Amino acid sequence: MTPALEATGLGVRYRRTWALRDCSLAVPAGRVAALVGPNGAGKTTLMHAAVGLLRPARGSVRVAGEAAFVAQDKPLYDSFTVAEMLAFGRRMNRRWDGDAAAGRLGALGIPLDRKVSGLSGGQQAQVAVTLALAVRPDLLVLDEPLANLDPLARHDVMRSIMAEVAERELTVLLSSHVVSDLEETCDWLVVLNGGRLQVSGDIEELLDGHRVLTGPDGASAAGVRVVSASRTGRQVSMLVRGACPPDPRWRARRPGLEELVMGYLRSPESAALPDLTGVGA
Repeated sequence: MTPALEATGLGVRYRRTWALRDCSLAVPAGRVAALVGPNGAGKTTLMHAAVGLLRPARGSVRVAGEAAFVAQDKPLYDSFTVAEMLAFGRRMNRRWDGDAAAGRLGALGIPLDRKVSGLSGGQQAQVAVTLALAVRPDLLVLDEPLANLDPLARHDVMRSIMAEVAERELTVLLSSHVVSDLEETCDWLVVLNGGRLQVSGDIEELLDGHRVLTGPDGASAAGVRVVSASRTGRQVSMLVRGACPPDPRWRARRPGLEELVMGYLRSPESAALPDLTGVGA
């Protein structure tokens, strides 16, 4: 299957500083991919390169089909009405489904005659997403679409995006600092850390391939690929990849998505990438 998004040796720099280095990944079509990492990790840089807003210094990035992008600040014209935003979108895009856009906003209860400045944060996010969807993209790229929204608005925006994914073949790449926003919606994970790709893969496969071990200090972890470890008194907790150690003093369980992500972010030298034979390569 042709990936919806594919990067090979991708590198982007600003003057002498590399924002992204040696990034090679492939996001399969039809997936909802979570892009996670700390501030300055290169998430926005990767998104900008994917949609053609930045030119790579090295390597390449390719999108299969059309891409639509919603920036973190959700750029809309405050003085425009919603209807005027739709008209502007129609004039600026070769592909445009105005009927679907108006119908989506109507179903969300957003008046077309309301000025953008008079909309709530959640409504503005919905308008921005609607404008992106109206170009009928194959890949929808969303940079922090839930930023600055209250919990109800966050839920409504994600639910509406997932409805679009279910209705038609659409691949989504979205970034967020709040991993809990992604657990019930995303099925692919991309973790960037320090401008480098650290984790990439199917979320369920990644979770199945890791364990959280808890046991006493001194329990043998021989032969185990440790991603990260922490100690509290005499108790040790480790995120490991692959088989558990034979020492019966360890208690093992499947990690949650946030535990997996935080385990890798705390250990930048570790990695879980396709065709990788060991952690830390």
